[in-house]
Amino acid sequence: MNGHIKKLVYAALCLALALVLPFLTGQIQGIGQALSPMHIPALLCGFLCGWQYGLAVGLIAPLLRSLLFSMPPMSTALVMAFELAAYGCIAALLYRALPKKIGYIYVSLLGAMLGGRIVWGIGRVILAGVNPKIPFGFQAFIAGAFVEALPGIVLHIVLIPVIVIALQKAKLI
Repeated sequence: MNGHIKKLVYAALCLALALVLPFLTGQIQGIGQALSPMHIPALLCGFLCGWQYGLAVGLIAPLLRSLLFSMPPMSTALVMAFELAAYGCIAALLYRALPKKIGYIYVSLLGAMLGGRIVWGIGRVILAGVNPKIPFGFQAFIAGAFVEALPGIVLHIVLIPVIVIALQKAKLI
């Protein structure tokens, strides 16, 4: 299969997963949203397809899901779109720049997760500036980006490298 077509198919699969996964985890009371299911396909798309596709899937997924299913709400989807775009883009750029060894997959993933959370924080600050009814400060950033997101962070650190390594071994990336 042509490399461009293969990346397009992988990106479409990642976008479809981003639309469907929240339905699966949303059934888990209290922790479903904290697992950040839409982040998984955005990160994977970066590893699989490169920064352009990772950025596009990350940008489109929350907005499309909001338009189709009204979840997440559009104000949340706007901020998430930039966060997930950063995840896909940064994961791809770091993965491409670093050696393809297991430890560097974690470095790429953690760098992308940190960069995406910073972009999320910037987006929330901008949203708070536009709508003063939504206060957002440093404590809210730490709580939202790290404390409340801890289940998702752990899931991503465990799951993403395993998938990337399996795809490497299968010579799919």
